[in-house]
Amino acid sequence: MTIRTMLLWSFYLITLTAFFRVEADGQVVDRVYHPYVLANEHRLEWRFMSRQTDEENYLAQRIGFGHSVNERWILELYLIGERDIEGNFGLEAYEVEARWMLTEQGRYWADWGMVFEVEKRHSKEQWEAASGLVMEKEFGRSSLTLNWFMIYEWGDALKDELESEFRLQYRYRWMPQFQPSIEFYSGEDYVGMGPAIMGLQRFDGQKQLKWELGFITELSNIGKDHTLRFALEYEF
Repeated sequence: MTIRTMLLWSFYLITLTAFFRVEADGQVVDRVYHPYVLANEHRLEWRFMSRQTDEENYLAQRIGFGHSVNERWILELYLIGERDIEGNFGLEAYEVEARWMLTEQGRYWADWGMVFEVEKRHSKEQWEAASGLVMEKEFGRSSLTLNWFMIYEWGDALKDELESEFRLQYRYRWMPQFQPSIEFYSGEDYVGMGPAIMGLQRFDGQKQLKWELGFITELSNIGKDHTLRFALEYEF
C-alpha cells in the first residue's frame, strides 16, 4: 500500500467518525495543529483559554516543553491548570503529546501528520487518550488546515466513552508577523466559528517566536457561549 493510498483511507475513515453522535463533556476549542516538525527543535509553549457561557466561566492554562526526537517526531510534556467551581486556580492534569510528520512538506498535494495524546487528571484515576489526523494544503498565500480527532475517556467516576472532534483553519499568509484566519470547531453539542490571527518572528538560526489569538462563538445553541484562546510558543 502506497503512502498516498494509506492517507486517503485514513482521510475517509476519520471523516466518517467526525459525524458519529457520541457524548462529549470536554472543551472543544483548542489549538489547530499543523503537520510540521523541525529537526533538533526545542519548544516552550503557553496556552490560555477562557470560555464564558450563561452557566459558567471556564478558565484553563497549560505550559509545555517539547523536543524533537528526529526529523519526523516531536514529544511534548504539559502541565494543565484550571479554575474550579469555587474560583480557585490549580494544577488539574498532566499530558504527554507526540506529533508525527508523515510526509515531507510540499512533496504531495497536501501535507499530512498525526497527533497522539495521553492525559492524566491530577490526584484522580481519570485518563484520556486521543489520536488525530492533520492535513494542510496551501493555495498560493492561503492555507487550509484540517484536524480530525478521536478521544477516549475512562477511569473513576467516568463513563467509558468515545468522542470525536473536528477543527478547521483557513489562513491568509499576508506577512509572517500577521496572518488572519477563520477557525471552525465541531464536537457533540458544539459547533463554533470565529476569527483568529497568528504570526511569527524569526531570530538567529531556527529560533522563532509564534503567537495565536482567536475568538470563537458557539453557533449550535441559543445563548451566550464565547471562547477566547491565546497561545505563545518559543522554538529554539
